[in-house]
Amino acid sequence: MESGNDNPNNYFPMKKFIVFFREPDGRKVEHDDNEIKRHKENWKDWFSIWGQKGNLNGGSGLTLNGRIIKDYGKIITSEIHKSGTEIIGGYLLLNAVDFDEALEIMKTCPIYEFDGYAEIRELEN
Repeated sequence: MESGNDNPNNYFPMKKFIVFFREPDGRKVEHDDNEIKRHKENWKDWFSIWGQKGNLNGGSGLTLNGRIIKDYGKIITSEIHKSGTEIIGGYLLLNAVDFDEALEIMKTCPIYEFDGYAEIRELEN
């Protein structure tokens, strides 16, 4: 599927999405150096391809340093949200013509190599 940015007239307006990368806590699962190197190269290539097409609009990996704030700040804990051993490892801001294109882009993402997965949400604005 071609993105709207491949169209010289920008015929298709782009919608904005956020992608949350959910993955096992990397401190719990070990990978050998070659696997890690190949994984990083796959991410670099993936970002290059979709960045050149104009589909990427920012994002970042996340550190494990965080706070959970509840009850209007009355409860603050020095931790990050986990579901079992799963964490949100990063996020991506994605431009796509529609949800179908966003899905097609994300199907090619390296997040799945180490048992991670992606959650795509359309932004309101």
